[in-house]
Amino acid sequence: MSALSRKPEIPLLVPDWQGDIVQFLDENHLVAWSESAARRTQFAVSLGQFLGRQRDTEVCVFYGKFITDLDSFCYQLERAIPGPALDRRIDGPRGAVALLRARASFRGRPETKFRYYIWHDADVLLRQDHKLFGQIADAMAGVAAEAEYVSDDLLLIHRAVFVGSSMLDVYAEDPRGQFRQWYPDGQGEPFWQVVTGIKRPPFIKYCIDMLGLESQLRRESA
Repeated sequence: MSALSRKPEIPLLVPDWQGDIVQFLDENHLVAWSESAARRTQFAVSLGQFLGRQRDTEVCVFYGKFITDLDSFCYQLERAIPGPALDRRIDGPRGAVALLRARASFRGRPETKFRYYIWHDADVLLRQDHKLFGQIADAMAGVAAEAEYVSDDLLLIHRAVFVGSSMLDVYAEDPRGQFRQWYPDGQGEPFWQVVTGIKRPPFIKYCIDMLGLESQLRRESA
C-alpha cells in the first residue's frame, strides 16, 4: 500500500462554509459535485439544515436515488410542496410546473419568501434519462425566473441545488444542456426565454471537494 493510499480523506465539514455557498444562491442555481458519495451527502444535508433555519424559508428535499422517471419525480414533488395530486407531466394545470408555482398559506404566518430545492444524487436521473432531466431542470429554472421577473404575485425566490457526481459537472459544460440553455421546444425561441426575457438559465457549478482542499491549505499554511 502506498503512502498516498494511506492518507486519510480530507474532511468536508470545515467551519462556517454554508454562508459562502448561500451567497452563490443569491442570483444563481447551484450544481455541486464530487466523486465522494459521503461528501455529497454531508454537503447536501448540512446546507439543507442551514437554509431551513433561515427566516421565511422553506426547503424541499428530493432524494434522487429514487427518481428515475417522471412518475417518481412527481411522487417526491407532491410530498415536498402542498397541493393536489399531479398528472404525470411537466406542463398543464395539474403538471409539475403548476405545483412548483404554488405557495401554501397558513393562517397567522407570513408568506414564504424563499424556497430552496435540494436534489440529492441528481445524476441518477441524468444517467437514466438526460432528456427528462433537462426538462425538469428547465422547469425549475423557468418557474424561478418567472417568479422574479414576470409574476405580479408576492415575490417567492426559488433556487435549486443539484448535488451529484462529476457527471453533473460534465453536463454543466455541455452547451446543449439545460444548465447552459433553455430547453428547445421546436417552436422557435424556447418557452421560458419568451416568457421571462432571460436568455439563459443562471447556473453556476461548484466542486464540493474544494471545501476540504481549502481546509487542507489553511492547515498547511498555519
